[in-house]
Amino acid sequence: MCDTDAVHTVELLPLTDVSACCAPITRAALAPAHAESLARSLKALADPARLRLVSMVAAHDGEEACVCDLTEPLGLSQPTVSHHLKVLVDAGFLTRSKRGIWAYYRIVPGSLDSVAGLLVTV
Repeated sequence: MCDTDAVHTVELLPLTDVSACCAPITRAALAPAHAESLARSLKALADPARLRLVSMVAAHDGEEACVCDLTEPLGLSQPTVSHHLKVLVDAGFLTRSKRGIWAYYRIVPGSLDSVAGLLVTV
């Protein structure tokens, strides 16, 4: 069970805004640096466990989930789930706040929209 009465610390990490780097890939050829940036973001999402984690966090009560709420439904160990969550935080898709010994995760507003917007055809 998660401890919700503990002190709350929010870690602010650099956010990768992939929409700032380039227009949708169907409008113009991507520059090499922009392709690398977009590929890093997509690679963070291109794992079944990470996709499930994003959906589980978004669907959780209050759109926030404790790592302790995610391990059992995902069927992976806590260290493995924490690793996947760190990748998603580093890529700018999730935020992490620490409350006592527990870490809570939320979707960064607009982060998935920015990636989806780069893949649309016009």
